Amino acid sequence: MGQTGFRNFHAGPDIAEQTLAAALRRWLAGQSWSDVRRLIEGRHVQVNGNLCTDTNRRLAATDVVKLWDHALAPPPREKDVRIRYVDQHVVVVEKPAGMTTLRHPEERHWPKRRRDLQPTLDEVLPRVVAACAPRPTRRKGPAPRLRAVHRLDRDTSGIMVFARTPQAEQHLVQQFRKHTIHRAYLAIVHGDLRGQTIETQLVKDRGDGRRGSTANPKLGRRAVTHVRPVQQLDGYTLVECRLETGRTHQIRIHLSEQGHMLCGEKVYDKPLRGERIQDDSGAPRLALHAAELGFEHPLSGETLHFRSPLPHDLAEFLQRLQHRRK
Repeated sequence: MGQTGFRNFHAGPDIAEQTLAAALRRWLAGQSWSDVRRLIEGRHVQVNGNLCTDTNRRLAATDVVKLWDHALAPPPREKDVRIRYVDQHVVVVEKPAGMTTLRHPEERHWPKRRRDLQPTLDEVLPRVVAACAPRPTRRKGPAPRLRAVHRLDRDTSGIMVFARTPQAEQHLVQQFRKHTIHRAYLAIVHGDLRGQTIETQLVKDRGDGRRGSTANPKLGRRAVTHVRPVQQLDGYTLVECRLETGRTHQIRIHLSEQGHMLCGEKVYDKPLRGERIQDDSGAPRLALHAAELGFEHPLSGETLHFRSPLPHDLAEFLQRLQHRRK
């Protein structure tokens, strides 16, 4: 496969709507159907940077398929989801990296067998919560639906809150809208980043199909990120980012636009009309972790606050960077 350990394939119009298995068979001369299925099901394939073990996934013309020469880590399962707090109204959970918060609309019609290949947090969490209940009080049948009031990206780990009732959902949504929720993230970024407050107007398309900031104050939505360096490394910085607002990909965009791209970044890795920035950090995935979450309990009004240290993969990555400095 070459020195990099992988090969990239761009789907293009001629591949659009073909299955992943069919596309790989076209790209890999001499490979049988069994060969390409073995590669996909053996966790050698990513689509747009995400592991894909579904041989029947239909590709879009813009998809990028990466074929690795080694098996990637398996997707997280129910056992990897950790409950931090649960009562009749809310559930606080630590989401593992590699798990999507919600099932994409185009995937909701998939059969259960296919969805179970890569479960989403909203699907597994009701079962995890049900298993935590005392045995005499466990309900029979499907577990009640939980209501997501915010999201974390697939590759972002950390603390989230779900509502268990419509009333709790409404209360929590209002807290997010009023920006009274306390949220702090830990990130490992390129360069020597100093403490600052970043405030911009974010738009869905900055001009090349990616989200970003605009200089036009009449466009976009106000986004404010407070950045504090935690540890300076050799060419990298561990930072704490506190969100005043919570826009989609806000931290990733703000730090990248400041010239301090997150380690492991695959989307915001180039400036508008600029060249792609090389990431030689060796990050195991996007180096972003939701480390703190604080909110007012929807019923009691009590302030609940939760903290989570860097998970094992990012802690090991940080340790490698620290040793590199020495």
